[in-house]
Amino acid sequence: MATKGWFGKLAQGLAKTRSRLADSVRDLFRVGRKIDKDFLQELEETLILADVGVAATRRIVEDLQTRYHDREIQPGDDLVAIIKKDLKDSLGQADRGVRFAPTGPTVILVAGVNGSGKTTAVARLAHLMVSEGRTVLLACCDTFRAAADEQLAIWAKRVGVEMVRHQPGADPAAVAFDAAEAAVARGADVLVVDTAGRLHTQDHLMRELGKIRRVLEKKIPGAPHEVLLVLDATTGQNAIQQAKEFRAAIQVTGVFLAKLDGTAKGGIVLAVKRELGIPVKFVGIGENADDLAPFDPDAFVEALFGNGGA
Repeated sequence: MATKGWFGKLAQGLAKTRSRLADSVRDLFRVGRKIDKDFLQELEETLILADVGVAATRRIVEDLQTRYHDREIQPGDDLVAIIKKDLKDSLGQADRGVRFAPTGPTVILVAGVNGSGKTTAVARLAHLMVSEGRTVLLACCDTFRAAADEQLAIWAKRVGVEMVRHQPGADPAAVAFDAAEAAVARGADVLVVDTAGRLHTQDHLMRELGKIRRVLEKKIPGAPHEVLLVLDATTGQNAIQQAKEFRAAIQVTGVFLAKLDGTAKGGIVLAVKRELGIPVKFVGIGENADDLAPFDPDAFVEALFGNGGA
């Protein structure tokens, strides 16, 4: 469950989405209004504008219409409470925790396009692990982007962890190999692997990610134990297409949704679950190392509607 402090950050971060979604929903769901054609069309438009996605929106609207016709929903019912429950149910109860290795280092492979907030996400994950008492090693496999290693090194120093890197332009898989060896030799609890977000072609990027994954698998049994895809919430539906491409290449196990505080498209959380079947495991809000938390569907929906924290 989210802490009260985190809930406050989440509620503040979702202010833009809430002003677009929740306020409109509350107006739609005024007491006594019939769930007729006009109502359903307005609801659909509201959800689409919040980037809930076509598939998720259609399911929510059709479910509400069916339940109204079947008299499961009566005039005067609290429709806001009903749709909140529907949203929570649609997010499911998937295991959103990190899958830690039973023995040896747990390897978390982090992918995402440049500009998504990937490197910051790596640092935040490291900070979270350290705060839980784990020793962490970072691997800078983003060897193509100018100053990527310097950026990650600054974060590593800030959160108090060590880092493995090579010269710019080096083979990313070679960095992964050395980092895996170092994680085992040093007895690290967690190895977090940062990867390139853009190479000369998208195919080249996906092949490189696959190579890194194979190297990790050979060096550490079961690795990578988690493959987290960082998506920029501000890109809305474009993030869904990115996720489909990465999922096909590297078997994504969870999503880290970054920049949730900078968008009116917070409904993308629902679209990710509905269209991809991949759980959102972490959300990032703010600029500090500790501005992330494991994703909590109940807290998310409550914050979306501006209600009290967990």
